[in-house]
Amino acid sequence: MPVTPKISDQFEACALCDILIHIDQVDMGAKAHCPRCGNLLFYPRHMSIERTFALSLTGLILFMPANLLPMVGIKILGNHKDGTIWGGVESLYDGGMWGLAILVFLASMLFPLLKILLSFLVSGCLFFERPFNSLSTWMRYLKYLDEWSMLEVYTLGIIVACVKLESMAELHFGFGLYAFTGLLLISGILSGTLDEHLFWQRIDNLQHNADQIPETTLKD
Repeated sequence: MPVTPKISDQFEACALCDILIHIDQVDMGAKAHCPRCGNLLFYPRHMSIERTFALSLTGLILFMPANLLPMVGIKILGNHKDGTIWGGVESLYDGGMWGLAILVFLASMLFPLLKILLSFLVSGCLFFERPFNSLSTWMRYLKYLDEWSMLEVYTLGIIVACVKLESMAELHFGFGLYAFTGLLLISGILSGTLDEHLFWQRIDNLQHNADQIPETTLKD
């Protein structure tokens, strides 16, 4: 005979198949999957907020050197030229390929910056327990931007270009390439460190506590 759940029980809908699932305690590091479609529901990470805050801060520090400092220097017949990500965007735009220039700018610069910045803001507010009305909005945008940040694709393009130019020119790798590699690693680890379920839970708690403050003040 099926057991009727209590009203106080907490349920959550699967993002893929919309089945309502009772929320049980999930051990740290364990994964909870949907029994119908197998979608990953919960994956608690140890110290997720603290690590996200530290990683996003490191990503913000590396972002400017990765995009503005020379990545690869090319020397052909005595002529030397350095290449940067921003310089590549400018070259594409000046060459009439403005559509590709905008796409490269969005996927390799703007969207990764917004992703790291929003991760820093949300995790910072949760770490210092500072409620903001925009926390929920920032968290939603962070989820959307994760699908548009494509540093891996740009990295593949850099590797292909270096392999093709190696036999024709002398290559020199600049500090911008090392900063970009660090930024790529930070971005990948950041996506795997952020515990979305924990973040939403802490956001709800902060907003609930903030709503209770005026009532307590009035009673005093």
